[in-house]
Parts: sequence; C-alpha cells; structure tokens
Amino acid sequence: MKAWRALGAEFQKVLTTRMWWLLAILLAVYVAFMAGGLGALFTWLAANPQDAAESGGAPLPSMDLAPLLYSFASTIGYVFPLLLGALAVTGEFRHKTLTPTFLAEPNRSLVLAAKFVSGLIVGALLGVIAYAVSVGSGAAALAGFGLETSLDSSDTWAVIGRGVLAMALWGGIGVGLGVLIPNQVAAVVIVIAFTQFLEPILRFAASLNEVTANIGRFLPGAASDALVGASFYSIASFGGVELLEWWQGGLVLFGLAVVLAVIGGATTWRRDIS
Repeated sequence: MKAWRALGAEFQKVLTTRMWWLLAILLAVYVAFMAGGLGALFTWLAANPQDAAESGGAPLPSMDLAPLLYSFASTIGYVFPLLLGALAVTGEFRHKTLTPTFLAEPNRSLVLAAKFVSGLIVGALLGVIAYAVSVGSGAAALAGFGLETSLDSSDTWAVIGRGVLAMALWGGIGVGLGVLIPNQVAAVVIVIAFTQFLEPILRFAASLNEVTANIGRFLPGAASDALVGASFYSIASFGGVELLEWWQGGLVLFGLAVVLAVIGGATTWRRDIS
C-alpha cells in the first residue's frame, strides 16, 4: 500500500502542473511539423522520382516510407520525455518540495522507485501522443500521394508499440539524470546539448570507421532507433551503420536509466535537502 501511495503522489506532482501538458503540446506540434512536412516531401519524391530528378531532388532509397514517417515521434521527440523526467526531479530539488515528501515517506528508496516508475508511465503517455500525431500526419501525407499507409501491417504496429516503449524508457532516463544532477539548469543544458548537438556529431563521426561504428551503436539515440526499428537516420549520412537488435537497444536504454538512478540514489539522493 505504501508503494501505491508513493506512486500516486508522484503522478499527482507531475499531472497537476503545467509542465507536462506544455511539453506535450510542444511535442505534438514539433512531431506534426516534421512528420507532416518532411512526410509530404518524402512521399512526393517517392511518388514522382522522374520529376524529382529533373528538379534536382535526390531520389530516396527503396524502403517502406510509412514506418520511417511514423517513427519521427521517437526519433526527434525523445527529448521531451527525457526533459520531463529530469524536470520532475530537479524541480523538487529547486523548490525544496522533497523535504515534505521525505517527512511523509522517510524511505527514500521507495520515493525514488515511485519517481522512476511514474517517469516510465508518463514517458509512455507522451509516446502515445507523439505517435498519434506522427501516424495521423504521416498517413495523411502518404494517402495524399496515393502511397500505402501500411496501417494494416502488424510490422507497422510493432514499430509504433516499440516506439512508445522507447519514449517510456527515455522518461526513466530523464528521472535518473535528474537524480544524478539535481541542478535544474545544468540538467536541462546537458539534455539539450547532448541530444541536439553532441550525440548527432558522435554518431556521424563513429560511422566513418568500422571499429567506432560498432561502438556508436551503443549510444543512447542509436539504441533508441534500434529498439523502434525505423528511423529518419536510416536515410541520413550515417544511416548505413548496422544497428543493434531491437531488444538489445531496449536493454541499453533500460540499463542506462537504471544505472543513472542507482548512482544518483547512492549519492545526491542521500544528501540533506535543506
């Protein structure tokens, strides 16, 4: 019963603030713009290869566009559950709301476990929102050019399901990061810098050499793409790198989330809050 009360309290903390739905709105708009806009471009290139060649457009490699477009939800949207998980923890450090939490429940490990689970579930919720938007806009782009939406394929729904799982794991990683780095500004800067700049550069650099490419497969973003099974990066400059198996990618993300939470729980989580 104590575990359920702790979990319920963590959900209340997240869902009664504006933070989660503001991030959800930004996520939906971002995914709709990317999946819809680039989806229209990709589907036009695929439906009109001759016109695309005459206008100087690069032909797309032969592939099923539907999973590629739908996976925009996690390929570009994973930063949102990551941020939400980190902010849910660092906000408590910043505003000292952990003090009454620990007074009500002195078992800090239980509180941390509840935060971790709530991060996974809220991350999955953002994943459902993101994939609803990407599937809607992507399928509209495909149907508009007379291409298959592949919504009747079990493989497509497997990609969507694994994508929601990936978003859930990113929420757990965010919680672990927030516990390890309780300074809110530092945590946000690290999230943005790593996801938007550092990791894309590392993935590109790693793809230039066979040895480093094998190492680059274990980067969080690459592991996430492997778990989902489809990614925009599959047609990018480093898309030729072989990814992990989907279950291996999931284990990498889950392991990262657990390691961050355990290290943070053994260090900053044990310190005095006030």
